[in-house]
Amino acid sequence: MKVVYNWLKEFVAVSATPQELASRLALSGTNIGGIENGPHGAVIDAEVSSNRPDCLGHYGIAREVGAIYKLPLKHVSPKPPESAARAVDAVRVEIQAPELCGRFTARVIRGVKIQPSPKWLKDRLEASGVASISNIVDVSNYVMLELGHALHAFDYDKVRDHKIVVRNAKPGEKIRTLDGVERQFAPHKERQLAPDKDRQLDSSICMICDGDGSRAVGIGGIMGGTETEISFSTKNVLIECAWFEPIAIRRATRFLKLHTEASTRFGRDADPEMAELASRRCAELILQLAGGELLSGVVDIFPGKRAPKKIRVTRAEILRVMGADVPDKEIEAGLGALGFAPVRIDQNRGAAGSLLAAWECTQPSWRAEVEREIDLIEEIARIYGLDKFPPRLPAARQGAARLPQFESETRLRERLIGLGYLEILTIPHVAEERDALFRPEGVVPARLSNPLSEEASVLRSTGIVTMAAALEWNLNHGQRNARLFEIGRHYRLQGFESVEARVLTIGATGEAREKGLYDSAREYSFADLKGDLDAIGELTGGFNWKHDGAHWLSPARAAHLSIPENSRDALALGVAGQLSKRIADKLKLRQEIFLAELDLDLLYSSYYRVKQTRRYKPLPRFPAVERDFSLVFKDSGVTFRQIAGAIYHLNIPEIESIQAMDLYRGKNLPPGTFSLMIRVTLQSREGTLTESRIAEISAKLLEPLKYTWGAELRAS
Repeated sequence: MKVVYNWLKEFVAVSATPQELASRLALSGTNIGGIENGPHGAVIDAEVSSNRPDCLGHYGIAREVGAIYKLPLKHVSPKPPESAARAVDAVRVEIQAPELCGRFTARVIRGVKIQPSPKWLKDRLEASGVASISNIVDVSNYVMLELGHALHAFDYDKVRDHKIVVRNAKPGEKIRTLDGVERQFAPHKERQLAPDKDRQLDSSICMICDGDGSRAVGIGGIMGGTETEISFSTKNVLIECAWFEPIAIRRATRFLKLHTEASTRFGRDADPEMAELASRRCAELILQLAGGELLSGVVDIFPGKRAPKKIRVTRAEILRVMGADVPDKEIEAGLGALGFAPVRIDQNRGAAGSLLAAWECTQPSWRAEVEREIDLIEEIARIYGLDKFPPRLPAARQGAARLPQFESETRLRERLIGLGYLEILTIPHVAEERDALFRPEGVVPARLSNPLSEEASVLRSTGIVTMAAALEWNLNHGQRNARLFEIGRHYRLQGFESVEARVLTIGATGEAREKGLYDSAREYSFADLKGDLDAIGELTGGFNWKHDGAHWLSPARAAHLSIPENSRDALALGVAGQLSKRIADKLKLRQEIFLAELDLDLLYSSYYRVKQTRRYKPLPRFPAVERDFSLVFKDSGVTFRQIAGAIYHLNIPEIESIQAMDLYRGKNLPPGTFSLMIRVTLQSREGTLTESRIAEISAKLLEPLKYTWGAELRAS
């Protein structure tokens, strides 16, 4: 919203400079983009938030300025001269879709003269960023920028039967809007085949029609049509000023990809009570600039009239929320200037004997978003001045409690950062096409009913979607080496409910080791990913790896991870591997990408179990001894984890650790066998191990291997 400083001063006699005014507006909650000094004076660029449609006009900004500086606001009360002929006899209005159009007013002016606008009007429109067209059209734009309510002018003689019908769009209906584009509504099946064809209208869009309602002459709240547009041959004018349902306007604007000044205001819930005043102001200016005869009265159909809402605010709550006091006069002056008409209704004696006041306020029609006591307190605070409150924290009423997974998550985050990964935080809204590339088979995506854009239409069904996008962004911006992780959630649909699950997502690409003085560069590989995941697994007691993977992983470098539950079962933890070439080419990724996703709840629960069994012991005083055993096993599917578990199960106190050192298949071994060399570290806390004790332990640990799997020591 461009605020012309000299125009603003017509409603409030502010003496502050544009720079000072912009600073005070910013402190009261209106974001200021900058100040321009042009041929028509200073223009303040105010970035109005979506919940403040009242500030999309100079009059609304003037109300804010008046409240801040405690200056009176000049009321707008146009009184255009009217003829004896009545408007109700010249035009009829019928609202068939009251859920889309809550108010519609119509005025008629006869005998106007269409011509270029005077210089003062052109200058103000130019300063506001609006092009001048003709005096009638310019007046409608001027009133919109002045009062914040959009209007539209029809050529009265082109409106069939001089009747306006407001209804829903119909299948097959066409309209050519003022931007020269023909828009047509199509059935759902045809829309799927050609989603952008003619930018079809949705049946929930409000249409302004004439005559019997068969011909559309405008899209309600967005743009008029060419059939009844004002031209230099126009003699009689029909002024429309209405109110349209904001949600329907926002949906229609997004669907049509047609954003206008009118849709910006109606889509933010414009003031329905302003429609008649804006229409009267428009008629007054048209009579001044184009002449003509204004028919008396107004056709005003108002099925959606709102009852004024009463909101109470108490000093006790003001003190509780703000932590500081505000004088009664400041409260009443601030709320009164904003239009809430505060009335002091009672006094309750506080615990310390002081009087605590309360006020009953009436919600003004232009502030529909203010509905609760806390909203009024926010208004009091910003007008009084947030800088006047002391910078102190409220007293804590209860001790803070950490979440159950706090310690697990902290250790996990520390381990990943120590491994060289950087934490990221991404938005879970993604495009459905991108999500489908990584979505597990059989999973139904959680679609958004009201997405912000087509690129954010579903919630990610796996964290891999956003991790791949983060790596893609880094590569596209010249960052070739990246190691990232995210602790987040994925979302999937089960039945009619969206189910969330916490996941850890890891992504890496580029060099695992950069070139140094004594080291050569080395590319990140699947072995690096496995090593990093095993380092995480040390927190939980270790992972099981199975050569298998998701459809988006390279078959040669993919694995499923699980956590051993007992000797037979394992809990599925996640997947890890290299991104397949098919998807990498689709995303235009020109180097190897490695990804992993793990179930955080399972990871945390495993960490808790390991923590419960962890015991600390003093450092040994006596030296350790290592013994290597080269064993021959039959190819029966035995794993190193099973072999180590069988040895640990003997509960020999001197066994400190067991490591797999070498695996061999081939020459000099019987068919159907393999050789595995394991290294056992022995250490006693009682004294130095003797050769006889070492031999005794060696013989004992070989017994279960021979009995269970028929292992034999390999001949040297």
